[in-house]
Amino acid sequence: MAYWMSRALTGMRLFTTGSTMPGQAGWLDDPRSFPAWQTAEESGLPVCLQMTAAGIPQLENVLVRFPGVRVILDHLARPTQDDGPPYAAADSLWRLARFPGVYLKVTERNVVGATAGKATPETFFGQLVAEFGASRVAWGSNFPASERSLPELVALAQDALRFLPAVDREWIFSRTAMTLYPALANHQ
Repeated sequence: MAYWMSRALTGMRLFTTGSTMPGQAGWLDDPRSFPAWQTAEESGLPVCLQMTAAGIPQLENVLVRFPGVRVILDHLARPTQDDGPPYAAADSLWRLARFPGVYLKVTERNVVGATAGKATPETFFGQLVAEFGASRVAWGSNFPASERSLPELVALAQDALRFLPAVDREWIFSRTAMTLYPALANHQ
């Protein structure tokens, strides 16, 4: 990590699940990973996690041990959304709001999920912003992994979040990412 940070590394992305990794890996809170978590905490290096809600108890262990670490949950850790308000099936996600270093990346997966079953964008994302604050939520395109084009992904997310105040949308679509990755401000 020190080698790559000396060469302008601005963040890490770890996969504990994904298209090539079915299920949820169990190494997230393995003590052998603690030096890396400590380095991320001390340096302020954000760590984006591709994981499922099944890994949240492990993440909570990491966050208790390293309270200053900043993590971004890709796809919101894939919570269940179709049960609708109060989204009890996503309880593990809501529990993470108590950790100030937890940030959330909203993607197409979550936008589509907010229209399934009893869910609506207004109730799901309204609760998400109420629990975490817009300054801890960032939109992620999931491009080019998505089948949709980048303009379609932007429009999908903007439409789903249009009910939020403009200041919240500004945080979600730009300011949160620039807070996590200040180097982005140099590329505007």
